[in-house]
Amino acid sequence: MSKIISITALSSISSLGNDPEIIWENYKNINHCFTSRFLDHKPTLVAQLDEDSKAKVDELKQSDNKYKSLDNSVLYAMVASRKAIENAGWNQNDVFGINIGSSRGATDLFEKHYQEYLETGKAQTLASPTTTLGNISSWIAHDLQSSGPEISHSITCSTALHAMLNGVVWLRSGMSDKFLVGGSEAPLTDFTVGQMRALKIYSNSEEQYPNRALDLEKTQNGMILGEGAAVCCLEIGKKENALAYIESIGYATEILEHNISISAEAICFQKSMKMALENTNLSEVDVIVMHAPGTKAGDLTEYRAIQKVFGSDLPMLTTNKWKIGHTFGASGILSVEMAILMMQHNQFIGVPFAEAQKPRKQIKKVLVNAVGFGGNAVSVLLSL
Repeated sequence: MSKIISITALSSISSLGNDPEIIWENYKNINHCFTSRFLDHKPTLVAQLDEDSKAKVDELKQSDNKYKSLDNSVLYAMVASRKAIENAGWNQNDVFGINIGSSRGATDLFEKHYQEYLETGKAQTLASPTTTLGNISSWIAHDLQSSGPEISHSITCSTALHAMLNGVVWLRSGMSDKFLVGGSEAPLTDFTVGQMRALKIYSNSEEQYPNRALDLEKTQNGMILGEGAAVCCLEIGKKENALAYIESIGYATEILEHNISISAEAICFQKSMKMALENTNLSEVDVIVMHAPGTKAGDLTEYRAIQKVFGSDLPMLTTNKWKIGHTFGASGILSVEMAILMMQHNQFIGVPFAEAQKPRKQIKKVLVNAVGFGGNAVSVLLSL
């Protein structure tokens, strides 16, 4: 059984856009994607979909009467999934699995249904089926007319990379030869923002860069929420149309010491990175796309873990959360997209306010990290 996994398509929808060329151009500029929106009783910085992406979601929603009752977390994933399988050349004759998760799921729809229940004392007929996490992959399976296995899950902010891990295992087991994996998040709601503020991690900054992800000397937390979805098509074997290859994958979970924290040296990240790099010369890793959400503890603990694994000769380090915010369950796969774009263009996209790094002549291997509440880390090693 071949151990090589090809990523034959990747599609996303976020504040960066939904077209790879536009997304790449947006990555190359030094501007962030944050705008102000009134949430949780006051103006709040968020990274919302660009206008073209909003139009695509609305077009999809109006195309089928059944889709009008679905949450944006489902619709975002559906838009990305349609494009991904088209780009991969999959059709209705292909039997493929689906694993698309979300940290929060149908947050906006749940809040609306619950508010209506408080006001009227009655719940709508579709309130339950449209707010379960399982309805993301099941609706995508319906939309794509897929008859393969479909899985939805929430492993907080490492959800999408856990979906990728699941897809890899299914493929290597021989139970499937194609898998659609990813994550989707639509968290720009009053209650979700309120929860992040209650944790005292949401940005109140009015600086040029209000999310200081990868600034290891920051004195304030600066997490900002973003919305979006990304999925990729995985196939067993080395395919001619591959965008990149998954060389290896690692994972680890820490024993909980606190509801949201990980250890000071991020033991879970050390273990997940070591597993992913077990058969790799560390000097071959050109870039690490860090999870780095813009919180004081989160960024620093991950950096310390990288130092523990790589020593003094670090790869180039970057993150995209200073630009597009934290998209929770979708963040890992959006980081994979960034990694693939950097490899394709052989160009490093750094953080504009971060310390200058020792440049690499080429970008051929990139490690992508993600972790969620409770220390459930995943690391994926990609190559071109």
